[in-house]
Amino acid sequence: MDWDKLRIFHAVADAGSLTHAGDVLHLSQSAVSRQVRSLEESLNVTLFHRHARGLILTEQGELLFDATKSMVKRLETTAARIRDSEDGVFGELRVTTATGFGTLWLAPRLPKLYAKYPGLKIHLMLEERVLDLPMREADVAIRMKEPNQADLIRRRLMNIRMRLYATPEYLAQAGPIDVIEDFSQHRLICQNTAAAQVAAGASLTQKILAYDIPSLLTVNNYFGVLQGVLSHLGIGVLPDYLTEDFPNLVRVLPEIESGEVPVFLAYPEELRTSKRVAAFRDFVTEEIFAYRKQQRELEEVKA
Repeated sequence: MDWDKLRIFHAVADAGSLTHAGDVLHLSQSAVSRQVRSLEESLNVTLFHRHARGLILTEQGELLFDATKSMVKRLETTAARIRDSEDGVFGELRVTTATGFGTLWLAPRLPKLYAKYPGLKIHLMLEERVLDLPMREADVAIRMKEPNQADLIRRRLMNIRMRLYATPEYLAQAGPIDVIEDFSQHRLICQNTAAAQVAAGASLTQKILAYDIPSLLTVNNYFGVLQGVLSHLGIGVLPDYLTEDFPNLVRVLPEIESGEVPVFLAYPEELRTSKRVAAFRDFVTEEIFAYRKQQRELEEVKA
């Protein structure tokens, strides 16, 4: 098949309009229409239903659009690898991770990465939905469980646990909490158990909510939970990695915690040689190593 015709078909299918596709391709509407018609004739199929409100792909058009999307993703990957310099790290890097981890752990550390590689252009995508790395919805992912997609390079970074934290100011005002039954005198701040989150966090929250808790604040991400705790509103269910950046938080009921939550870094096999990906991977690994070292030192001091 003629690549030029496929490229124009892809632009039309993506835009849903001959006019908009022409604007993207810098071609006239009539030129775009001729190329699409020529492709349909060569395949002996109809690729679009034409309506006054725009173009809708036929079943055959959907099949071809799926194929051209894969081709475009592959070309983007190849272009990214070509753009990688042998001597420097620059260009766009799309990183996806959960909202809480990206906001509370990753973003505060990025100045160090930018200081080392000022030419990087990081697009940070914070959401609970797992993006498709092989289809290049993102270049690198940090997730709270092992990725199960094929053709991925993955590395286990660390394990975290969900624990209970409060500020000294809140505890001074509301009083101590020595056993879980004391929650009857305290406010719990947590994610709603139906909200997207790590299963271990939801399980811990369900366990606590089984007790008499008269006052409750639920937020749909851990950043909001943290802000509630820092505002002295109550006791929050939070990931333990926050103790590095918020050392004034007081852990309460230390016998209560979630099971271990693994944190994985993953990227597509085809980006194995990408210098941008390697720079980000090494940066995160170094930061995790520093975090683990600090945690060990704190445990030794406590012992």
